[in-house]
Amino acid sequence: MTMKSTHDSPILVTGAAGDLGAIGRNLTAMLLDKGHKVRALVRREDERALALRQLGAEVVQGDLTDLTSMHRAIEGVARIYFGMSVSAAYLEATVNVAAVARHHGVEAFVNISQMTVTQMSITETTDSPQHKLHWLAEQALAWSGLPVVTVRPTVFLEGFFLRLAAVGIRDSNELALPLGNSKTSPISAVDVARAVSEILHDPAPHIGHVYNLTGFESADLDHYARVFSEALGRTIRYRNVPLSGWIDTLREFGVPTHVLNHLAVMAELHAQGRYDRMTDDLFKLIGKMPTSMYDFVKLHAAEFTPTEATV
Repeated sequence: MTMKSTHDSPILVTGAAGDLGAIGRNLTAMLLDKGHKVRALVRREDERALALRQLGAEVVQGDLTDLTSMHRAIEGVARIYFGMSVSAAYLEATVNVAAVARHHGVEAFVNISQMTVTQMSITETTDSPQHKLHWLAEQALAWSGLPVVTVRPTVFLEGFFLRLAAVGIRDSNELALPLGNSKTSPISAVDVARAVSEILHDPAPHIGHVYNLTGFESADLDHYARVFSEALGRTIRYRNVPLSGWIDTLREFGVPTHVLNHLAVMAELHAQGRYDRMTDDLFKLIGKMPTSMYDFVKLHAAEFTPTEATV
């Protein structure tokens, strides 16, 4: 049964201007295409906020940890997508938004978490401070009494396989990552946005559910290097780089310590085989298979291709 609210009430999308993963931006466009009004929350007014307005979204500037701006963002909305990038303030932001959402009586609160939380419990955690914050945030939302839907994607294609790998592939024909020799099932953030858009379109059947989203297949990095080779038309080889040196390089580029600690643990868990997992939850939600690595590489081929092609 469809909930009483209609497309008259806007849906709040947090992180709408974010770039890594871009769930919020893609979700905004998808909900607008379905005929929903969207209130897009951004941290600052810039060209990304302008682009959201041009799509047709109502743009609100605010900070997830600020009580006043969250009242401004949430008042009048019926449904919320809550997502935030890796941050030491993640738990504070979750509880702040949840408290205001409960005050305003929202009918659906879709929380984007991480699939590693599936393997955590009151006695089991990881060494990632971000993983612990996600687990604690899920506990707080469960206690809140809000109508929550939890979405736990595995590692994003846009993260390790694009942002963190593009330079090595482009310049050295190497998929250079510290992920060991175990299997992993990366998913496209666009597919996650599709799943969330389906949930927010009609949340009633999903309230209280947890969806664990994995990608097209679970395979090792040598396999994915061969997929890159096929898609790009040149030989790409996987190089399992030392974790410490990889982290040092990211630190030199100014990646915050909290994020570095999280990425280091993700790499270690990959090497342990903790990302070798598959579900059909995405297919159940969107009725389509996840984006394959081949199609993903083809889509982003320009970012993996040397710019000085003619020498």
